[in-house]
Amino acid sequence: MTGGGTTDETAEYVGSSRSEPEDGSEETPEPGTRAAEVLTEPLIGPDPQAAAFFDLDNTMIQGASLFYLAKGLYQRDFFPTRLIFRGLWLQAYFRFIGKENPEHIAEAQAASLGFITGHTVEEIKQAGEEIYEESIAPRIWPGTRAIAQMHLDAGHQVWLVTAAPAEMAGIIAARLGITGALGTQADVENGVYTGRLDGGLLHGPAKATAVRDLAERHGFDLARCFAYSDSHNDLPLLSLVGHPCAVNPDAGLLAHAEEHDWQIRDYRTGRRAVKVGALGAGTLGATAGAVMAGLAIRRHLKG
Repeated sequence: MTGGGTTDETAEYVGSSRSEPEDGSEETPEPGTRAAEVLTEPLIGPDPQAAAFFDLDNTMIQGASLFYLAKGLYQRDFFPTRLIFRGLWLQAYFRFIGKENPEHIAEAQAASLGFITGHTVEEIKQAGEEIYEESIAPRIWPGTRAIAQMHLDAGHQVWLVTAAPAEMAGIIAARLGITGALGTQADVENGVYTGRLDGGLLHGPAKATAVRDLAERHGFDLARCFAYSDSHNDLPLLSLVGHPCAVNPDAGLLAHAEEHDWQIRDYRTGRRAVKVGALGAGTLGATAGAVMAGLAIRRHLKG
């Protein structure tokens, strides 16, 4: 569970045509579609005090990393079906309702940990590498990846900042060739996951806190830094930096970005519809989304 330093709440990891999205996210553009529009971005240039922070789900990748991880672990007999419904209902609640109810946070922590409790770190890392190749690599948004590469070419550090498990976030960061990742840290004893978190979920305001701490350690000037996200839940992070950008934004973030004249990048095709399915909620409500999430996963358990 190393690969950089650690903070109290997060782990710091340094590091084609697509199929119909099975996770219920919106239609995927052809690789490279609309990516070229970022090439004229005037703000990204050499600056040793600048860094770029990217959300993961629906920002760097299409869909939810937890969905792909859960599906992959289920296929490998890591946990029973009942955990799928519990864990993804809670993810849907956070994503679309966005309320920080302590009871729901505790439930989300327990559900997320249920996927890996009792397994070794090495087991999860090995499975995570395979799951990346199977499900995540084909779903990287080309436009977002192009922006990240522009930051790397300018000499900036580039970080993923996500509520996803730190190990999975670290694998994705390493495969993308970016600097590292901040993710939710699970507690480990003797190389085995205990079922507890080492700190809290890296969600909402916790992301902003983690990035502020990272900036202090690395000497970044946040007023010269960049942040990218699709979700209104990440407004604390986006508001922390001098150059926020809404990527594939949900309705709440889109309204805020337009009001504050933030940059907006949307790599989706077709109409901007409320996402349903594995992340479903929106106007249908989180409960309906949870049912659809479970059914979607069960349809694709071995496929």
